[in-house]
Amino acid sequence: MTVLLPQPVAPGTWATATWPLGPSLDQRAGRATFAVFAPDATRVTLEIWTRATGGNRVAEIVLVQNAADGCWRGEVVNVGPGVHYGFRCWGPNWPFVADWQPGGSSAGFGTDVDDAGHRFNPNKLLFDPYGRELSHTPPSPLLAVDGHDDGMFGTGGEDYDGRPRREFDTGPWAPKSLLIDGSGSTGTRPRLPAESTAVYEAHVKNLTLHPSSSSLAEIFSGTPGFEQVRSVPESLRGTYAGAALMAPYLKALGFTTIELMPVHETSSSELELSQGKANHWGYQSLSFFAPNRDYAHDRSPGGPTAELKAMVKAFHDQGLEVYLDVVYNHTAEGGNWGGDLATTGFTSLGGFSTNDYYVQTADHRLVDGATGCSNQLNHSRPASQRLVLDSLTYWADSMGIDGFRFDLAPVLGRTPDAFQRDDWDEQKRFFPQHPLLTAIRELAEARDLEVVAEAWDLWGYEVGNFPSGWGEWNGRFRDTMRGFLKGDGNTEAFVEMFDGDYHDFNDQGGPQRSINFVTAHDGFTMTDLVSYNHKVNDQPPPFGPSDGGSDDNLSWDSGGDQALRRQRVRNFWTVLFLSRGVPMVVSGDEMGRTQNGNNNPWALNTVGMWNNWAMATSNHPDALPVDPERPAIRYHDNLGAATTPDGVNPVFVLATYLARLRQQQPGLRQHSYGNQELDDSDVTYLFTTPDGAGRPNPGDRAVRVHIDGSPAGGSDLLVLINMADVEVPFAVPAAASGKTWRRIVDTSARAEPVACCWQPAAAGQVIDRADVPAWSITVLLET
Repeated sequence: MTVLLPQPVAPGTWATATWPLGPSLDQRAGRATFAVFAPDATRVTLEIWTRATGGNRVAEIVLVQNAADGCWRGEVVNVGPGVHYGFRCWGPNWPFVADWQPGGSSAGFGTDVDDAGHRFNPNKLLFDPYGRELSHTPPSPLLAVDGHDDGMFGTGGEDYDGRPRREFDTGPWAPKSLLIDGSGSTGTRPRLPAESTAVYEAHVKNLTLHPSSSSLAEIFSGTPGFEQVRSVPESLRGTYAGAALMAPYLKALGFTTIELMPVHETSSSELELSQGKANHWGYQSLSFFAPNRDYAHDRSPGGPTAELKAMVKAFHDQGLEVYLDVVYNHTAEGGNWGGDLATTGFTSLGGFSTNDYYVQTADHRLVDGATGCSNQLNHSRPASQRLVLDSLTYWADSMGIDGFRFDLAPVLGRTPDAFQRDDWDEQKRFFPQHPLLTAIRELAEARDLEVVAEAWDLWGYEVGNFPSGWGEWNGRFRDTMRGFLKGDGNTEAFVEMFDGDYHDFNDQGGPQRSINFVTAHDGFTMTDLVSYNHKVNDQPPPFGPSDGGSDDNLSWDSGGDQALRRQRVRNFWTVLFLSRGVPMVVSGDEMGRTQNGNNNPWALNTVGMWNNWAMATSNHPDALPVDPERPAIRYHDNLGAATTPDGVNPVFVLATYLARLRQQQPGLRQHSYGNQELDDSDVTYLFTTPDGAGRPNPGDRAVRVHIDGSPAGGSDLLVLINMADVEVPFAVPAAASGKTWRRIVDTSARAEPVACCWQPAAAGQVIDRADVPAWSITVLLET
């Protein structure tokens, strides 16, 4: 049988070609174009390999640079899905000479880093920054099979395998990009209005890795509205395919949007985690186009892409959106090894153009000032800006993604080239009209996407400072609600945040730009927020140990009172879903998930961190086994046993009720603030003292909120909030003609036997006055 080897096609035309960056495969013709950006390189070759590691190079093709855009291009025939490829680059610090040969050569070497910051090294095979899938990661266990480790990727003069690191040829073991088919439908995007969304933050693995995921149908068989929930086969747990099976659950829960923690390729295997070379949460992106192969059940070439697209389609078929948490502030390529200027471990971006992709000091050290992650992408440069925009476009257009949350988003708006490099770490500048931030907004508007900023980094706190059209995680809401709901009496801030943080978001497009949350992946769960005064990170597996984590959590252990803890969790859910803005919760909060007080389990892929779905239908969730095969491992009994019947978790029931209530009441889903002038009769959210006589006073721990839903075609709501330690009477105004006030939510222990909520037709009527127990919230609906 004759095997056709890859061959170049019409190389004489490549110097003027304008093929887009990355690979473009014409599968029917068996040909592909390749393009990489390396403006200062003097030679770039494309190599085709037979497999990920230990294989053979079957083709080496010298690419040609288009001087107009700095890109090197080539077209190759006899290639198709599954082909492994990479690149080698020469440049001013290491010019090409004819004596150089693959296999480890010093021929042509000048210096590891020159006075212009160039760091080219032809002995280090580079994967395509725009590659659609990656064969493996630098610290992959595949390297150990041949007796190697990721030390091979370093430059500099230190020894590796008996020779200077810079001379070691990584070709047989380097991560390689893959050509893939890429076809497959992602369904019809729901295109929901921003104000209608309710966001459920989840990790692909943690969502379904727990053994209970394989009993979901049984667990929810008696729960009204959850009849379509299916069990996850054991083989699919912790995968994109497993997450896809959770779409009916999320729909029944009353959420509209799942926000997945990073799915870009990264080091996340169990072996890499055990070696301390991985970030389980995924915040060390290797490639901005490739899905994480470790999250796929089908790990064959093209498998992760097809499986992720099928997952997106499963959510779209339920009318649900998929957001991705994306990390464009730094990469997993790291910084200077051991502080040595000459030694870096570039496997992609930095090997093509360090200056265009990374921030460096005057002496060309990589800097991570705003990220704390060894490097920082330089979004002053057009190449870096283009990389981000092209990546977002790919995930939106080809992968069907509906929105993006940007990790450490201020980094995307910082411009270190705008002033002297010597001063950049002191200046700490932030420019909200940075061209990348505005370009992302314009991309979102053109494609009807949502873009949300984590509006802080290590240099500053920029909530409310992003360009109009951006959403933002509202850390002020989080801190204010945590304080007020533990009795701090920060009343003025509470009113402002409950009312949608008008002062920060009135010029951002409306309250839907405020993403309201009290918990997220990086911090306490909601149960732990009411159960611990301090983080408990130094504990044995599976709940620790973990380093880092905030020491200031605004938490309170509720005096050890388990009934009060359950009550306070219900308070958080109620405030979150009745405040103006978009609510967001972290997966598992709806059933009282605990991490035993660990507030930073970034490296823990353990059974203690996975969602134990049996909790959702248990009135004593913390009494359940953490791992059915290891009964000695226990959850801390934070919440105790509820007074509901067996099989009824009152936190879960109320969470579902509130999420559905928000969907049913248009007054809770608003894209404007209404009239913010002094005339309170025009204000949709009216805040008063419990007797209704006037505005709340500083230090008040009891507040009445009248939500006028009629302008939006909904019902009025009266929210009676008592964070005092004694019962407080609230005046109830007369209902409109022909209507009555009915108590639909009561978070207090007295209502726990019925899960603290009632359908309006079965709710009790309230006239003139409502006595609200200490540390609780009552909600009345005018009907």
